[in-house]
Amino acid sequence: MSQLSKQGLTRRALLSRAAAAGALAVAGAGFIAAPDAAWAVEVGTITEHQMATLLQMARDIYPHDRLGDRFYAVAVKSYDSEEAKDAVSQGIAALDAAAVQAGFDDYLSVGWEADRVAILRRIEDTPFFQSVRGGLVTGLYNQKEIWPVFGYEGESFSQGGYIDRGFDDIDWL
Repeated sequence: MSQLSKQGLTRRALLSRAAAAGALAVAGAGFIAAPDAAWAVEVGTITEHQMATLLQMARDIYPHDRLGDRFYAVAVKSYDSEEAKDAVSQGIAALDAAAVQAGFDDYLSVGWEADRVAILRRIEDTPFFQSVRGGLVTGLYNQKEIWPVFGYEGESFSQGGYIDRGFDDIDWL
């Protein structure tokens, strides 16, 4: 019997709850699941709320409609560590406080992207925001699975460099 079913939540129930939610679902037992039930992220050190907030924050900092949430989950998973726990707790608390000042319950309750971006601008000079933003550059864009979405073919050194691999194949000049 899995750990989930010992706690009264089977894997099937977890996935069906996530599919029914229509958005990121905090499914309990330390999981956040996608609406299509295609992926889930387990959290161990930080809370489900903090992970869901990091996911939404990542999507708002680097918005790409053609990328699924699973890529953002991979990018922010490193914040679920003992080393990052305090910084994440304080940073998410500050982000939620900024959302409360703007008239919302917390950052996750803000429905419009423009409103969330305005809240992020209030904390953009903080070390927490700069750490998340900087970590997303490599955490998100170093995932080879998303390179084709952006038209990036990958490194070329192992294939002789860019000179012989389409360096001069642009047709719009």
